[in-house]
Amino acid sequence: MNKLEGMDRLFSIINSRIKESPEKSYTAKLGSMGTTKITQKLGEETIETIVAALTKDSKEVVKESADLIYHLLVLWVHIGIKPEEVWKELSHRESLSGLEEKASRENK
Repeated sequence: MNKLEGMDRLFSIINSRIKESPEKSYTAKLGSMGTTKITQKLGEETIETIVAALTKDSKEVVKESADLIYHLLVLWVHIGIKPEEVWKELSHRESLSGLEEKASRENK
C-alpha cells in the first residue's frame, strides 16, 4: 500500500465514524462540536508537533504528526473536502518552483 492509499483509507474511516453516535466515537464527538472545535484541536496538534520538533524528540514528532494528520482529515470530512482535491492541488504545484507557486498565491 502506498502512502496516499493509507491517507485515503484513514479518510474513509473518519468519514464513516463521523456519522456514528458521539457517545461511542471520538471522531463523531469531535465532528458534532463543529468547525471551531475541530480547528482548535488542529491548532493544538500543530503546536504540539512544533514543540516536539524543537526539542528534537523524533518519536514524539511521529506521534504528534499522526494526531495532526488525523485532525486535518476530520476537518476535511467536516467541511466536505475530498483528498483528491488536495492531491490535485499538490500535483498542480509540482509544475511550479516553490518560489513561483508562493508568488502566485500572494498575487491573488
